[in-house]
Amino acid sequence: MDEFLQAAIDEAKKGLDAGGIPIGSVLVLDGKIIGRGHNQRVQKDSTILHAEMDCLENTGRLRAVDYQRATLYSTLSPCNMCSGAALLYKIKKVVIGENDTFQGPEDLLRSKGVEVINLDNDECKTMMRDFIAAKPELWNEDIGE
Repeated sequence: MDEFLQAAIDEAKKGLDAGGIPIGSVLVLDGKIIGRGHNQRVQKDSTILHAEMDCLENTGRLRAVDYQRATLYSTLSPCNMCSGAALLYKIKKVVIGENDTFQGPEDLLRSKGVEVINLDNDECKTMMRDFIAAKPELWNEDIGE
């Protein structure tokens, strides 16, 4: 298991344990985690705190060159908003746990020069499938449906 994906999974579990949606993210620079986050839309009554957005917020301000050298990990394929943030800051590599339960605009990321790696992780898939089955209305709200 990739240690950084495991850290993102740990974040997802924190979100689930707090009554939220189980998606987690970490930002890695030079082989170290510099930011962590999980979906907190429910917990903070937020419209934008998806896991990747929470991770970037918790990372704090970086120099443009640091974003460009960083890798964003997420347990789930990033949505349009989170992919847009990765593009805005020119993050060149996005590693996802899975994209079976939801697939964001991965082709757009690739078309802008972002390397997208899908680890096709069973734990990520199971976590999302179980959540979607248990709370479909909350999941649909999260993805704008």
